[in-house]
Amino acid sequence: MTTREAAVTLRPVTDWDALGVQWQALEARADGSFFQSWRWVGCLGPERYDDPLLLEARRDGEIVALGLFNRRRSWVFDTLWLHETGDPSWDAVFIEHNGLLIDATADTDTLRAICFAAARRTALPRGRMGRRLVLSGVDSGTQRDAAASGAVVRLTTRSAPVADLAALRRDGRGHLDVLSANTRAQLRRSLRAYAAVGALSISRAANTEEAHRYLDALARLHQATWQRRGHAGAFADPTFARFHHALIERALPRREIDLWRITAGTSAVGYLYNLRYRNRALAYQSGFDYAVGDRRAKPGLTCHYLAIELGLAEGLASYDFLAGEDRYKRSLADTAAPLHWLTCVPRLDPLQLGAVPALFGQRLRDGFL
Repeated sequence: MTTREAAVTLRPVTDWDALGVQWQALEARADGSFFQSWRWVGCLGPERYDDPLLLEARRDGEIVALGLFNRRRSWVFDTLWLHETGDPSWDAVFIEHNGLLIDATADTDTLRAICFAAARRTALPRGRMGRRLVLSGVDSGTQRDAAASGAVVRLTTRSAPVADLAALRRDGRGHLDVLSANTRAQLRRSLRAYAAVGALSISRAANTEEAHRYLDALARLHQATWQRRGHAGAFADPTFARFHHALIERALPRREIDLWRITAGTSAVGYLYNLRYRNRALAYQSGFDYAVGDRRAKPGLTCHYLAIELGLAEGLASYDFLAGEDRYKRSLADTAAPLHWLTCVPRLDPLQLGAVPALFGQRLRDGFL
């Protein structure tokens, strides 16, 4: 499919139910991630997005690309946030593997570039010189195509470690076979340390009620760990938990969420909150009890190892640890994918001009102008 005749529009969202039907129809024809699915994008949508704009590309009357933006207005330039809101409380849910939802048969690079250019210029209000685009957790192709019509500022790149389970299965190897000698030794010591407490087991939440309980228990352990380290923790803002409890209701009945409880005897070692989409697991959040076992016990390494072993047995293609610097992620993965967080601005954005007075520029950044 070519994109020569693609027509792109940008319009306010007025009917969330109709958008959900439209979105899921394209989702079925796209090679997207869970973060581009309607379960994630539409979760609490009318509440999260206070000024939503839908980018829609059609070819021969058929939708070939969609993107949901939230708009933040300022004096000269509006800012569009792709599948985010611009509100730090809502955006703390932290989107990754983000991007426009595109028909798998389309020329993705070309269509993506056309769509981002249109998002920057289509239906600009009088007096506006262009728009800024905020793109979080996107791949390198999306970063490149978004930058084609503007300047990129505030670029951050993070690595997302991945265990390629399909390759292990294809090569007839086990997960331990691709781990370093040091990781294997640490893992075996950890397994023995937990075995001294009681038999290790891993169980999946069987229904939404149990999943809610697991998530609450995970949150308590997560908060205790991060607060000991002097940080607020992901669940400090109740908005975070409210979003994910709503997501459980939407996605768990479709087997798109796994809440895992790992125990040594009767003691809970930890909980894993994994997203599951199109045969891929995404390790989204966790909570561990570091008091179980002796100093050799490593809950992150152990819990994810057990989940990966189950994933191999169940035929999962990959186990994606998402972005983060935890050592156990790098230790258990055998490959990685770069993800980018960036703001794409017009080339004449006053924030990029050295002659702009400091106070004027700061007020633009703060959204007062």
